[in-house]
Amino acid sequence: MGENKNNNQKTENQQDLNQLLKVRREKLAALQEAGKDPFQITKFNRTDYSATAKEDYISLEQKLIGEIKEPDVEGLDPAEAKKVKTESYNERRAVMDANPIKVSMAGRMMSKRVMGKASFCNIQDKFGNIQVFVSRDTLGDESYADFKKLDVGDIIGVTGYVFRTMMGEISVHADSVTLLTKSLQILPEKFHGLTNTDIRYRQRYVDLIMNPEVKDTFIKRSQIISAIRRFLDEQGFMEVETPMLVANPGGAAARPFETHFNALDEDLKLRISLELYLKRLIVGGLEKVYEIGRVFRNEGVDTRHNPEFTLMELYQAYTDYHGMMDLTERMYRHIAETVLGTTTITYQGVEMDLGKPFERITMVDAVKKYANIDWNEVADLEAARALAKEHHIEYEEFHKKGDILNLFFETYVEEHLIQPTFVMDHPVEISPLTKKKSDNPDYVERFEFFMNGWEMANAYSELNDPIDQRERFAAQDALAEAGDDEAEHTDEDFLNALEVGMPPTGGIGYGIDRLVMIMTNSPAIRDVLLFPTLKSEKK
Repeated sequence: MGENKNNNQKTENQQDLNQLLKVRREKLAALQEAGKDPFQITKFNRTDYSATAKEDYISLEQKLIGEIKEPDVEGLDPAEAKKVKTESYNERRAVMDANPIKVSMAGRMMSKRVMGKASFCNIQDKFGNIQVFVSRDTLGDESYADFKKLDVGDIIGVTGYVFRTMMGEISVHADSVTLLTKSLQILPEKFHGLTNTDIRYRQRYVDLIMNPEVKDTFIKRSQIISAIRRFLDEQGFMEVETPMLVANPGGAAARPFETHFNALDEDLKLRISLELYLKRLIVGGLEKVYEIGRVFRNEGVDTRHNPEFTLMELYQAYTDYHGMMDLTERMYRHIAETVLGTTTITYQGVEMDLGKPFERITMVDAVKKYANIDWNEVADLEAARALAKEHHIEYEEFHKKGDILNLFFETYVEEHLIQPTFVMDHPVEISPLTKKKSDNPDYVERFEFFMNGWEMANAYSELNDPIDQRERFAAQDALAEAGDDEAEHTDEDFLNALEVGMPPTGGIGYGIDRLVMIMTNSPAIRDVLLFPTLKSEKK
């Protein structure tokens, strides 16, 4: 019985929606028949935005009137108090009207209130929203009648002057209202907004209209990337672009997406990293290069992973991973100060301080600190396997001693790395492109940067020995043969580049999406991707 009632209600709601959509199309047809087709309009001379109009008005108001104080009406009866307030408002209004701020604005109409000869609406643009007062006496009978037929969601152009209402709201007194685009769809009801997560991601355009905080997130994302570019440009780095379609994807442990290039009749893959081509440019003498671009990894989707994401990698000749730590610390601090105005970040209730020196700890010391295991006392692979079994850590048969150390790190350490932390000196087995430590070749000059328990960046003193690199590639090929579908493969052209000669180099890769998540307090990676990867809707 209840199910039938719900189904009936859904049917009625759909019928109501269909009727509303039908009415909008009928309005459009009537406009077109009357020679007022909004889709024939090609431009509108907008000179002002809502935010700047308000700022300009407040600035002029303070200059002409000073601080606005409500008149003292204590002890007066309501009628007399209203009269005093009205007279005070009219005096202020007269001063401002004598020095009008003329505006020409455009935006989407988010609400409308018709009250006989005068009405109000609210329009939203890129920088906010503003109330518009529409009067029949000002517009004339025909234009006012056209205004009353407008729908929420329509895009309009408004010319007029700025004023402050009796209620204190800065508004625009419209001299003209022009319909620029007729909305044929129904926006979500304003008091409940757009809350369905799946619809928000699939119809991001509606999400941006209905949820100002979403628009703010993506504005900040753009500001973060701009701040990174400015910072690196000032450090003498050069921005470059490298191929997305490659025959041999390398630079990371990930399964690639595969495609076919018809013109050459060759199978290609989408890049999983930016590393190997950027290093070729270091060989070529560019010395300081970076790229911000999409990479593609054929793996799962969760709150921190999307199969296509934005990666930034940079490489600098004549420095090492300590130089990359210093640069990272300065850059993160710069981004926070530039975009957020503070070096203290709160993410999902957790406060992180970018103003203090970042902690630096080796992976072995981190495992000792948080798992109470001294890896220096683990004699060999068999001992490492026995220790893993004792702690219920699953490993693969092809895993070496260093792989198992990394499993202990992931299990016991990562969740504790809340404050900015550099974890250094990884085992050689999990770092096929990294220079070995001269005093202990079982480990390499590598660090991962952590915040909030997340890996935020990965950096090396880059391996520039072509003989060693070939041996590492051979080990990766063996892993691939053993069933590791994330192993890298020998790249002969890259080896040739190393044989030409690459100077000592520091390199690092940053996950831009996680950085934006941290900086905007966004709980999931999909919240910082305008169009995240989603499963297709069933037809």
